[in-house]
Amino acid sequence: MSVPARAERTLKVNGESHVAPEASTRLLSFLRDELSLTGAKFGCGEGSCGACTVLVGGRPVFSCQATVGEVGEEEVTTIEGADSPVARALQEALAAEGASQCGYCSPGMVLRASALLEGKPRPSEAEVREAMSANLCRCGCYKRLTAGILRAAGATATATATATATATNRVAGETPGEGFRPARPFDLTPPEERQWFELLGDGIIATSSPALEAASAGRSGAWIHLSPSGEVTAFCGKVDVGQDNTTAFRLLVAEELSVDPGQVGVVLGDTDLCPYDMGTFASRSMPDAGEALCQVAAGLRHHLEAKAGARLGLPARAVQAREGAVRSDGAVLDYGELATGARVVEVVGPGQRLLAPSRRLPAGPIRPSRREAFSGARRFVSDMRLPGMAIGLVIHPPAPGDKLARIDRAALAGMAGVQLVEEEGFVGLVADDLAAGLAGLRALSPQFETGAPSFSDLEEYLRHHPAEPGGWAGRFEEASGELDEGLAGASFRFEATYTAPFIAHVPLETRAALARFDRGRLTVHVGTQTPFRVRAELAEALGMDEADIRVIVGPTGGAFGGKHGSDVALEAARLSRAAGRAVLVHWTRREEFTSGYLRPAAVIDVRAGLGSDGALASFELVDTNAGAAGLSFPYRAAARRLRFQPSTSPLPQGSYRALAATANHFARESAIDELAAIAGKDPASYRLALLEDRRLAELLELALERFGWQEKSSEERGLGVALGLEKGGRVVTCVEVRSDREGFRVARVLTAYDCGRLVNRDAVANQVEGATMMALGGALFEEICLRQGRQQTTRLSEYRLPRFEDLPALEVELLDRPEEPAAGAGETPMVAVAPAVANALFDASGLRLRSLPLLPAYRREVG
Repeated sequence: MSVPARAERTLKVNGESHVAPEASTRLLSFLRDELSLTGAKFGCGEGSCGACTVLVGGRPVFSCQATVGEVGEEEVTTIEGADSPVARALQEALAAEGASQCGYCSPGMVLRASALLEGKPRPSEAEVREAMSANLCRCGCYKRLTAGILRAAGATATATATATATATNRVAGETPGEGFRPARPFDLTPPEERQWFELLGDGIIATSSPALEAASAGRSGAWIHLSPSGEVTAFCGKVDVGQDNTTAFRLLVAEELSVDPGQVGVVLGDTDLCPYDMGTFASRSMPDAGEALCQVAAGLRHHLEAKAGARLGLPARAVQAREGAVRSDGAVLDYGELATGARVVEVVGPGQRLLAPSRRLPAGPIRPSRREAFSGARRFVSDMRLPGMAIGLVIHPPAPGDKLARIDRAALAGMAGVQLVEEEGFVGLVADDLAAGLAGLRALSPQFETGAPSFSDLEEYLRHHPAEPGGWAGRFEEASGELDEGLAGASFRFEATYTAPFIAHVPLETRAALARFDRGRLTVHVGTQTPFRVRAELAEALGMDEADIRVIVGPTGGAFGGKHGSDVALEAARLSRAAGRAVLVHWTRREEFTSGYLRPAAVIDVRAGLGSDGALASFELVDTNAGAAGLSFPYRAAARRLRFQPSTSPLPQGSYRALAATANHFARESAIDELAAIAGKDPASYRLALLEDRRLAELLELALERFGWQEKSSEERGLGVALGLEKGGRVVTCVEVRSDREGFRVARVLTAYDCGRLVNRDAVANQVEGATMMALGGALFEEICLRQGRQQTTRLSEYRLPRFEDLPALEVELLDRPEEPAAGAGETPMVAVAPAVANALFDASGLRLRSLPLLPAYRREVG
């Protein structure tokens, strides 16, 4: 008697049936590793971020938590299979609103919003926020996400967007990529020896000269190719990690060449093809790379005018390049015609004649197509898969300061598909799949010794562990006037200490890198802000020539200053070299918290003296540990001293969006408010009377007018203002809070920003909105917790970030100054948020808080 074969259990995904793995398998793992459906993202592994959201039977589910067995017979829908009318409407509406920056959270947002609108086709704004609260956008696009969902639902009266022009993204699939590898990286090769035309075909190349590149502190250069078809491709060493450099650079090049932006493609962050750049940080993309691109584009335009003039037998003054052609009274020569049959390299020096402001493109709004972010088509490093690729895992200490003491190597004997790699203090595993790698790590049973310093008070520790200056932490001091005399003779003297904790970057995509060797040359795909630095560090660590290393930066799920250096790239490269195949390393959320670095903690002392009329007789600010960023002083004072003293930090610390400027502005702008109260002055008018910077004073007046500034009008409602001048940008933030004994909430925020010339108004507004939301996190609740000096925060569920529920009424006012150079928008809009909130809270409650984050401090004071 034959026994009938047992039917295989299946799992239905996007309308197709698949043989189901073991019931205990996490759904996220099955979707990504077995079915290659990468729209569901790894973000935290504990259901705290929503990046992994899928639909199970139409319900939103965290696939990192659900098991295959729990799904049972219900159908799973991922973003790749979300083809309902509601899902399509959401994708279009969210893209139209520009409701993304890095885009890592976008697929999960679409699916959760789809479930909402299927059940409630016309939700209110409050219902949207409540339903979406489980999903996190670290870039802070909550205002636009809310508007996009309401737009898709037909609630156009609440949605905030207007019709905008869309810049076609010609880069995708049409510009050079990894398919071509030059014999040597272009930045390491003289212009006349670069393989321009093997890569790009015939045409005209304009490239920055060494003198032009040296004019930038970051040595930013630019290369531009004009093809016989009239298409333009610009190369720049910066990267785009959500701030939309790509669109801004496209617009700058299109403007200087007088062509439609749709004709311009942009290649960023490829160390084989792009000019050297120090890195994408400190809001230097527009001042450095933007200026280089303008200069090179202008040089190309001049070359085309000269070439056309020679061909027509006309002097240069008789022709003009505009609308994609060089024109005279009687002839028109298209750019493509001038490039046909040409193989010309024009080296462009500094000092090119740029277009007059009257001939520039409008400042927007122009939005790039972002539909690929909402459809799941955008692939991040952590989504990449190559044939024969292995998974790499590295043994990291459980907390900063811990050291690996021992591992059980014998336990790996007989384990198939796992290879141990040890070199130079590095210990990692190469595994055929993630499950085998995790089993191997458990078998190794790593044990650690604690080496972190023990202390109970962070402020005292930083004060008593001064460090020698070096790098970004170099000692800084600026002084004018007789400070001590001013303090001694003041009618009122003021002293206070302000503090800020360590906080984490928490990009939704944790560090990831894919490395592979091919005939002695290494290629690494990695999300980093410093690709050329990564190349140099890899070369030194691996004993290789830089010319044999290529670093490519594609879409990256957030960075915020946290993805500098070669850490994960070097791990992937070591493992790939040892294994002889491609290896992907993707950090866990715990590793991101404990093996990355943090924004420095701050201890800031302020001393000030007021004359009898309330004027500043003296002002001193001393920052311990955080840094010198933001130490500028825009107010009139008879004497002042600004100083930074580095400390030996107990935790790894480094670059963070706006770095120390946030803490330094918190201290200074809180102190100015306290001084206004001592002088009996309205804090807004007090600032206006003291400001020395004309642009900042004009911006403050604009902000106060648009905000409707008034002196205190009711109990439990407070208004606060703060301002800043940083990295060439000027910002004023006005805040309204509502408070009671249970706590307080930020009800309204207006950010007025002057970044000089506006290149793309919509992108700047998007950055300001996101920066404001991110800054609210640091102001209200973000904090790395310590116990006896040991880091306790290791999970996203332990680290409070801004969510939909925290979104205030958010307004942005942009002041365009076409005659001024463009400054970045990603950092400066953050710096005045925390002090404006603290000042508003004082107005509402009379309680002055001098330590961040403010919400727990408030609860301690009133509880």
